[in-house]
Amino acid sequence: MRMSMHSDLIRHLNIERPADPLSLPALTLAYLGDTVYDLYVRTLLAETLRLPMRALHPEAAKLVCAAGQAAAYRRIADKLTESEQAAFRRGRNAHSATVPKHADVRDYRVATGLEALLGHLYLLGEDERIGELMRLALAYPIEPEKEPES
Repeated sequence: MRMSMHSDLIRHLNIERPADPLSLPALTLAYLGDTVYDLYVRTLLAETLRLPMRALHPEAAKLVCAAGQAAAYRRIADKLTESEQAAFRRGRNAHSATVPKHADVRDYRVATGLEALLGHLYLLGEDERIGELMRLALAYPIEPEKEPES
């Protein structure tokens, strides 16, 4: 039986008791979920585009920005369970001190909600569910930008 990524990490770090997602602040869940989302995006791009790093980074930036994450959330919104919707709302409604200057406030809040949802699922060890949601969230044609001709 395969342990979850979270369980493996907890075991490797010798942490006695894993955190209960409901006991953590929503922005802490978003902090973890941001990394989960980023890992999926980078893995998808590296495996599908097979481009040099200098070309991968701009593609990743399009997907991990607030607008990209908000679009990803819209692809999965109607597929969430009630508890997943609650985790999303918790993150969306958490107010951070700042919003990036190039981000729309609504997109930023939705992105934070998505990140909190992913952090919540990660702490529960729900790797399969994360994978299922990320496949849906990121399932669209990815076409790299053309490099300028010299």
